[in-house]
Amino acid sequence: MTWQNIRISRFGGPEVLELVEQTAIPAPGPGEVRIKVLAAGTGFTDSFIRRGRYPDYKGKLPFTPGYELVGVIDKTGPGRTLPHEGELVAALSVTGGYGQYYVGPARFLVPVPEGLDPAEAVCIPLAYLTAFQMLTRVCRLPPGATILVIGASGSVGTAFLDLARHLGLKAIGTCSAGNTHAVERFGATAIDYRAGDSVRTVQQITAGGKGGVDAAFDAIGGAHFARSFACLAAGGMLVGYGSQAMAVGDEGLLSAGLGLVRLKLWGALRWLFGGRHTAWYSITDRRLTQPEEFKADMASLFGLLREGAIHPVVIDRLPLSAARDVHARIDAGGLGGKIVLLPWGTS
Repeated sequence: MTWQNIRISRFGGPEVLELVEQTAIPAPGPGEVRIKVLAAGTGFTDSFIRRGRYPDYKGKLPFTPGYELVGVIDKTGPGRTLPHEGELVAALSVTGGYGQYYVGPARFLVPVPEGLDPAEAVCIPLAYLTAFQMLTRVCRLPPGATILVIGASGSVGTAFLDLARHLGLKAIGTCSAGNTHAVERFGATAIDYRAGDSVRTVQQITAGGKGGVDAAFDAIGGAHFARSFACLAAGGMLVGYGSQAMAVGDEGLLSAGLGLVRLKLWGALRWLFGGRHTAWYSITDRRLTQPEEFKADMASLFGLLREGAIHPVVIDRLPLSAARDVHARIDAGGLGGKIVLLPWGTS
């Protein structure tokens, strides 16, 4: 039996994504399971990895990209009794999701409740979990607090806005002029980051309260952290969680490193900055250090999805053969949600 996956044999642009036919289905080893993938999430992190610039993945070539997936356990490895074959699960795979089958460790898998749309469920492991943990674990924001989301029209950005609405937070999101609708549909205030001084705009929007936001979330990194820090009210927190400027070549490794140094310095010297402070968030690091928290938060999000309390935006459902076009769209930015690959077809 043949099966398909996407392969990357060299780092580069979307053209390095190849659809290949495999002749043998891999068998899971000890501690592993094989999953028949029903939905694979796509996003900027996949693009980051494809370029060879992602700090958390410097694996060997060739490999199959795909940071998150939802599928059915098809076979368990030797000695595995849980999870069961036939169980619907979600995985934060980091790589391997863009294929009809995935083999990986069983220890981080999270059950997906029956009846959920796999394409919506696959929005949870990376985008929604990232936003949820920063809002509830890192910041612990009370209802009524105001947040600033940088790049609010992307898949993580829209997850922030959706969760902010659910948690009773006020949200401001930066985006391009053409994507203000993607921000405003969540009840958030949109700021065109190309029009004028966005820091001053944030301060003007919040002038009736603290003259700044209670928390800002920035995945651009590098020099941009300073702009986000300037948007904080006294006592506010900036959470950095990415280095997109480095990923796309707008900044070098030195600038990205200096941004992280500043982030740590501001956190250590908060008493100099009116109590403003900082944190760095990495979903892969937190999963390793807090595995039970990771599973519990994912389960909570699946519960919210089942209840209709959150509404992931799936803008397209496409076959594996569309992977190059999907990555070109991701690189162009401003999608307003997530594109999901359906390895077994879109019908």
